[in-house]
Amino acid sequence: MASLLAGKPLMGGLKLQRSAKMAVPAVAVPRVATAAAARVGLKGGLGERPFAPKPVEKKPLAPAPQAASSDAPAPEPKKFLGFEPITWAKILPLGAMFFCILFNYTILRDTKDVLVVTAPGSGAEIIPFLKTWVNLPMAIGFTIMYSALSNRLSSEALFYTCIIPFIAFFGAFAAIMYPMRDALHPTEFCQNLLEQMGPRFAGPIAILRNWTFCLFYVMAELWGSVVVSVLFWGFANQITTVEEASQFYPLFGLGANVALIFSGQAVKYFSQVRAGLPPGVDGWGVSLNGLMGMVVVGGLLIIAIYFSLQRLVVPKLKSLREGKKKKNKTKMSVGESFAFLAQSSYIRDMATLVVAYGISINLVEVTWKGKLKAQFPNPNDYSSFMGEFSTATGTVTFTMMILSRWIFKQFGWGVAALITPIMLLITGLMFFTLVLAGDTVKPALAAWGMTPLYAAVLVGAAQNVFSKSSKYSLFDPCKEMAYIPLDDEVKTKGKAAIDVICNPLGKSGGALIQQFMIIGLGSLAASTPYLGAILCVIIVAWINAAASLNKQFTALQEETGMYITGEKPANKSEKKD
Repeated sequence: MASLLAGKPLMGGLKLQRSAKMAVPAVAVPRVATAAAARVGLKGGLGERPFAPKPVEKKPLAPAPQAASSDAPAPEPKKFLGFEPITWAKILPLGAMFFCILFNYTILRDTKDVLVVTAPGSGAEIIPFLKTWVNLPMAIGFTIMYSALSNRLSSEALFYTCIIPFIAFFGAFAAIMYPMRDALHPTEFCQNLLEQMGPRFAGPIAILRNWTFCLFYVMAELWGSVVVSVLFWGFANQITTVEEASQFYPLFGLGANVALIFSGQAVKYFSQVRAGLPPGVDGWGVSLNGLMGMVVVGGLLIIAIYFSLQRLVVPKLKSLREGKKKKNKTKMSVGESFAFLAQSSYIRDMATLVVAYGISINLVEVTWKGKLKAQFPNPNDYSSFMGEFSTATGTVTFTMMILSRWIFKQFGWGVAALITPIMLLITGLMFFTLVLAGDTVKPALAAWGMTPLYAAVLVGAAQNVFSKSSKYSLFDPCKEMAYIPLDDEVKTKGKAAIDVICNPLGKSGGALIQQFMIIGLGSLAASTPYLGAILCVIIVAWINAAASLNKQFTALQEETGMYITGEKPANKSEKKD
């Protein structure tokens, strides 16, 4: 009784205290009355006092279950098809976002060639000049601007700053620039300039003459480099783990194939609308309005998906990663950024991979198309073969994308990264061997009912099919996974430098090599042996860079604890023991 009146805990934690509202002091309440009142709730007696039953019975019992629950293991989150709901909340919107981006890209890619090739005073010869002397400088300029903006803007603001100008331009081109093309294009000036300088400068003059069409061409090219490579894959790498990337990145390519089907049907539909218009109506202008309207709608959907991910998914990921220590981000100028990236062997190896692929595929593809034209001089036969080639490419790509998940899981990143260059090297050597030594293997091929030319066409087609399918299913996912363990600043600026500059640099590099060879040796056929040797050198450098990058990527996985399979491979630890 003395301990009770002294204020010691009653019934697990409640203390008897003096109340200002009570007329009777606490010491005047007998213990028996107190216990009884607690049991009956003090009804009809003392009235409702501080001894009410709710705090007496419920509050003291709270600490015990809390202590017990802290020791119990946390329940495992529910999974669907082997992945947690947060993973699906990331992957499904990313897949829809990727679909919209590639839907737009296919429409833009088909439209840009029609604009510049069929423009007045222009032709197909304008495209090499655009790729080398306009597209590449624009890509470099964007990379410098992107690197500078990344120091000043958040990642979300940077995304909007980059994609909104594209959407606004394509909408304005169809609504304003194309209808006013006659007033905007310096047609008479360029015609006089062409008469003075001669037809050798027809390509550069055509760029000036149709500058709005050429600007559309460059913006369409940059959509692939900027929106696909930098914005989408950069965002995906920020919110995706290496394990998730190895499982889902290859499957994004399946969505790309579906996007190609839908966008192709859209182009076909608007082509039919153009054919049914009455005379005097600008059919191409009507088609352009419809196509660019779809591009604008697709762009707005991309922004909406990105906005929803930033509001609904990214905050949850940040809360999950709060325990990880983050390095202080050091702001670097544009020049310092490029100097820093050039000093990184990791970034140099990734750049080598991208440039080597662009040069290699360009060297083989142009030579193969020359042989293809010789084998099928009739346009109908040529088109029929290309239809079969496209079907084979789609089928093999679909199969490779399904197998790629198994390849990543069973053999890891290093083997997956080496498949594309090795495949391109083997098929490329077979192709150039048939081209150069056709007379030697002619008797053996005759037994199979083939000529050396047709055999070279088939091997070249197989080379293009397998190299492109392995690029989409293995090379691109490997490249994107390699960004994930990097520091945020290196990831952002390195990706911009590699994807925006190195992609067109590889394409332009292959074109420049062929231009110098043709000018120096007189023809593409005379350049073939040297092109084969250059191909071997480039692919060997590619393989060495992939092997070096694999070692560094493995070390980063050890350091960060982010593995493709989600956990450290068991065989490595067993070998060490």
